[in-house]
Amino acid sequence: YFWSSWTDGKAKITQKNEADGKFSVKWSGDKGNFVIGKGWNTGSAREVVYSGTFNPVGNGYLSVYGWTTNPLVEYYIIEAIGTHNPADNPEAKMKGNFTSDGGTYNIMTKKRVNKPSIQGTATFDQFWSIRTVNQVGGTVNTGNHFQAWKDAGLKLGKQNYMIVAIEGQDSSGDASITV
Repeated sequence: YFWSSWTDGKAKITQKNEADGKFSVKWSGDKGNFVIGKGWNTGSAREVVYSGTFNPVGNGYLSVYGWTTNPLVEYYIIEAIGTHNPADNPEAKMKGNFTSDGGTYNIMTKKRVNKPSIQGTATFDQFWSIRTVNQVGGTVNTGNHFQAWKDAGLKLGKQNYMIVAIEGQDSSGDASITV
């Protein structure tokens, strides 16, 4: 498994990269941003099976999360959220919806300007599939999302890493996930 841990330095987190596909994180203080997770050092169309718990107090995401290059894209397949739905952002552009793995997802995109990326500070697009009803545990067929994005006119590049991720933004909470 590929392990990834990013923080802006403001988030107060305790993280554990445990055996096999398991990891856990606790966060507190209602400040800062982090993304932590476990997966693969090259993303692909695959069935991602995961289980666990996700208990945000405030804004948080449980997602299959990854990056591509050429073009540089940050992508999220959101399975569960805390108090904030990224589709509520006025900069978000809705691109439709589709059904996969027993749930309906809304597709959206948003441009990030001069923000942190896997290539340093950069301008890039975010692609989002947001499950309309939270689910913690199950299967995510990433290929279905990649195809739905393509059908909506959203172009991915060469796959970089892809993880099952926990993200917290100015919040608190805990999560324990097995991939």
